[in-house]
Order: sequence, then structure tokens, then C-alpha cells
Amino acid sequence: MPEIRVKKILAQSFGIPMESINDDTSSDNVAKWNSLANMSLVVALEEEFGVSFTDVQIIEMLSYPLIVLTVKEALATATA
Repeated sequence: MPEIRVKKILAQSFGIPMESINDDTSSDNVAKWNSLANMSLVVALEEEFGVSFTDVQIIEMLSYPLIVLTVKEALATATA
């Protein structure tokens, strides 16, 4: 399951404690989560999981739960 790996990348990308990341974590409540930081996050996720995200997926990745869902979808597509 990618949840822990996603949390680790979020924590590193935004300089927040990993244990503070939960289902409520989103671009609305993480001060450092802006468009530039989001692109860095996307690159880090693509490198970690060996996947590529579509433009639509990138736009929708605005919360921890949505990122986990998108990563799972990308992984399923990559192995299909």
C-alpha cells in the first residue's frame, strides 16, 4: 500500500511532520502547498512510484486521500 510512502513524500515536500498528515490534509490547510510545490510533489511521486500522471490527475491531486487514490490508479494502469 502506497499510503506511507505518499505521507513521507508529502512531509518532505512541505516540511511538515509525517504524523500530522491525515485524510484532512489538503492544499487548503498546508501553508507551503502552492502550485510550484505541487509540481515538485508530483515529480517526487512519479519518481518514487515509477509512474506518470496525466494533466487531469495532477490538477485533481489536492489532498492526501486524492493523491493516494491517484497513485493507486496510476499503479494499476502501469501494471495492466
